[in-house]
Amino acid sequence: MHFKIEKKSYPLKSPFVITGYTFNDSNAVQVTIEKDGHIGRGEANGIYYENETPESMAAQIEDVIHSRLTHEEVNDLLPRGGARNALDCAFWDLRAKESGKSIWHLLDINPHRLVTVATVGIDTPELMAAKAREYSKYPNLKIKLSAENPIERLEAIRAARPDATLITDVNQGWSFEELKEYIPHCKRLGLAMIEQPLARGGDEMLEGFKSDVPLGADESCLDSSEYKENAKRYDVINIKLDKCGGLTDALKIIKLARRDGKSLMVGNMTGSSLGMAPSSVVGQFCQFVDIDGPLFLKQDIENGLDYAEGGIASLPTPKLWG
Repeated sequence: MHFKIEKKSYPLKSPFVITGYTFNDSNAVQVTIEKDGHIGRGEANGIYYENETPESMAAQIEDVIHSRLTHEEVNDLLPRGGARNALDCAFWDLRAKESGKSIWHLLDINPHRLVTVATVGIDTPELMAAKAREYSKYPNLKIKLSAENPIERLEAIRAARPDATLITDVNQGWSFEELKEYIPHCKRLGLAMIEQPLARGGDEMLEGFKSDVPLGADESCLDSSEYKENAKRYDVINIKLDKCGGLTDALKIIKLARRDGKSLMVGNMTGSSLGMAPSSVVGQFCQFVDIDGPLFLKQDIENGLDYAEGGIASLPTPKLWG
């Protein structure tokens, strides 16, 4: 078995702004495993707020790979995060190729095409509304917000898109007092969900708190080991493969959430279609789908996902993954 580790950089069409960060490129690590003529691939962008980089992820992978490494060992040898995600997803792809079966057959899933949100980054209310109108064919929008005039921005977007299902992602940008102030406005404007309003590690007050708009955990729930605590505080759990460290742990979260009747979201850290393809598996179980990462790139990977009008994403073909 042979491993190849590559660092990839995908320029974005334009800068993408969220609370505390501006992104100009999507930087990733890509893993290729070759065994007996079969090839499996995986790609990860890593967790930016934990300072993961292609270099750090590549170093982690290089530390554990050897010619007899098994898929089962990956989750024991690597912590959650991008390195494990890339390696885990490459092994899932290899398993599909070796068996001659698709990922859907391996997991006994009857797949359907997913409808992704289109994401509106932080800008002036006028420019955010213009972007929302530009996404007129998308029925679902995700709005990035900070603590700076969030309701003014939401009102501008709602006026521009009265037809759209709106969710907002605050990326830990509000205080508890601000959240309580903004919830009635979010309800008035018909928001379907508020994602990660409070800081990770500073959201214990949500336990027992009743919100009129469903609250979602993103940064607060990184992997399956953090599910139980967050299930007491949030209505929706956002699964990102880069956070939880691959499809294997994501499937554990799905099992737990379905047992408890929790809603799920699949998200992304931007990235190419290779990074997005395994998220299509997670998305089969989700009420909220955010796999629009490739739409931000100047150029996607070969054999990438096809995004039809309205954000309808094709299922990955075996040439891409799975």
